[in-house]
Amino acid sequence: MQGIFFEDLTIGQSAETTKIVGAADVEAFAAVSGDTNPVHLDEAYALTTPFQGRIAHGMLSGAYISAMLGTKLPGPGAIYLTQSLRFRRPVKIGDPVVTRVTVQALDERRAHATLTTVCQVDGKTVVDGEAVVMVPRRNTTKAG
Repeated sequence: MQGIFFEDLTIGQSAETTKIVGAADVEAFAAVSGDTNPVHLDEAYALTTPFQGRIAHGMLSGAYISAMLGTKLPGPGAIYLTQSLRFRRPVKIGDPVVTRVTVQALDERRAHATLTTVCQVDGKTVVDGEAVVMVPRRNTTKAG
């Protein structure tokens, strides 16, 4: 399976997906990452915080961005190089997170794409940033 080749990317090209954050997603992320902060897992504790309830790990939204880059734009074959993230608002259990990546710049010499990355809930940005990925060129892949 091959994603989009560098030669087929254009400035402004974008892709998006929506994922509803479930309690099981947060619990699985805690198990995999080892981040067992009670604000994510313990409702009684989370009620005592400014968030007034459990919130998802910020890096879960980061993982949604990673999934977009690795499966949609540019997709399979792309290699993550850098990612900046700004966490702007909490994501709560049950929130629909819309993740969008948009090609911002293309480095022809290195076959690198810079993409703006954003996650939103109800039209409000919860995480944003920028990613740089290495994208396969059409002429360097093997036929198969």
